[in-house]
Amino acid sequence: MESDSYKTITDRGDGLYKEKGSKFIAIAFHVNSEEDVKQRLSEVRKEYFDARHHCYAYVLGANKSQFRANDDGEPSGSAGKPILNQIYSFELTNVLVIVVRYFGGIKLGVSGLVTAYKVAAREALTNAPSEIKTVDEYLGISFTYPLMNEVMRIMKEENLQQLNQKFELDCYFEIKCRKNDIKKIAEKLEKIYGVNVKHLEMS
Repeated sequence: MESDSYKTITDRGDGLYKEKGSKFIAIAFHVNSEEDVKQRLSEVRKEYFDARHHCYAYVLGANKSQFRANDDGEPSGSAGKPILNQIYSFELTNVLVIVVRYFGGIKLGVSGLVTAYKVAAREALTNAPSEIKTVDEYLGISFTYPLMNEVMRIMKEENLQQLNQKFELDCYFEIKCRKNDIKKIAEKLEKIYGVNVKHLEMS
């Protein structure tokens, strides 16, 4: 069974690394989409408009299926990839790390750059609070009022919460549950004759 949980950061984290006059300012953000990534990049480029490089990497999706690393003019593989590898080593997703470099006049060489971007990114991620989140899906439950007690018994057993409830002659509410539990819960509810269960697509 594939995992229905993932680890992400919940707030911004900052890091700083200095080497031979160069300054590497790292910022880690929680992001949910490529649009979020573009917005954060735009904000950081405006704030640090006079910096030589704005290198970054991000990972998106519970299964970490979307990712990108960008060297922004640094030698190939010396900036974006070390940042991306730090996100992976922290086992995070839905995360963007941008490292802004102010050039100090002395070249660091590729290995020096790899170290600088790696350490700055690691510090930003270390300083960002993180948490485990679940991949949730939703069911719509409809039934007649006399079935209320049976439905509520399952709700209590599975520790489920009602959302968007409408209780009239016919009753309806929605529930949120972990992806890996949804089949089991739907089957339990469908065993009650007269209960209609629908899998909902929630944006």
